[in-house]
Amino acid sequence: MDHVFHLVAPHHLQYKQPSIVQGRTDVVTVAPWLAPVVWEGTFNPVLLDSIYKPKNITVAATVFAVGKYIMFLKKFLETAEQHFFVGFKVHVYVFTDRPKEVPRVEMAAGRKLTVRSVPSSKRWQEISARRMELIQILIEEELRNYTDYIFCLDVDSQFHGRWSTESLGGLVAVIHPGYYRDDRSRFPYERRPKSRAYVAEGEGDFYYCGGAFGGLLQEVHLLAKTCRSNFEADAKEDIEAAWQEESHLNRYMWINKPSKILSPEYLWQDFKPRNPEVHIIRFSGVVKNYADIRPNV
Repeated sequence: MDHVFHLVAPHHLQYKQPSIVQGRTDVVTVAPWLAPVVWEGTFNPVLLDSIYKPKNITVAATVFAVGKYIMFLKKFLETAEQHFFVGFKVHVYVFTDRPKEVPRVEMAAGRKLTVRSVPSSKRWQEISARRMELIQILIEEELRNYTDYIFCLDVDSQFHGRWSTESLGGLVAVIHPGYYRDDRSRFPYERRPKSRAYVAEGEGDFYYCGGAFGGLLQEVHLLAKTCRSNFEADAKEDIEAAWQEESHLNRYMWINKPSKILSPEYLWQDFKPRNPEVHIIRFSGVVKNYADIRPNV
């Protein structure tokens, strides 16, 4: 937890004077439980990087490229090299049923890629649902002793701008770009009380992305372990939550509040025009035809 709470700036580092009376006025930058909401213009990248560089942190990233989704992996990896924690130690884990098709992408010093084979599936829902299990196992078997943070990201996405130390926190959620202007009655939560992903009408804070979340290793491990357990308990009763692991993630994060929230800059959708409050798109889901890439629609 030292990485989160003990933030030491270098001596004599000069940067723009911060202000508590000037700044973004078009968006909310803090949640009701006082977690920061990260937007462009709310942080100083030079200051943050100078704080985290001496900590020698390692950041893991998981990405699932199963079936035809392998077609998105090259651009994901290439743009990650350009924008994702540049200058830091990064270890990307690719889960795929097509390991021979993983593209070769030149990675900078201190950055590496590991391929883990997973079985194919005839239903994309099963692929989606197994992610929490595989993330839990990865943390337990391989990451615990040398990785500080982990981010779990969708492969059918590309980086367009900086994603770095401003995103670090205990439990980190990303606001879904499709619902952040809506009343929560329109959020696609799991509404059936028999599911362990259930969120009742009038409950919930925001609607979070299943395609981008992360934080400290121990926090993400607890999230993955809990969501997996709840998913499997539902499955034994023939229940499948509306949006699989995303539904379970939203239930978890309603109870276990994120300590940092990333704005929709951190997972936009390419088919959407950019709203005026979104000054930069950092990471975005590409336009695609699901009928072409999913084993079932």
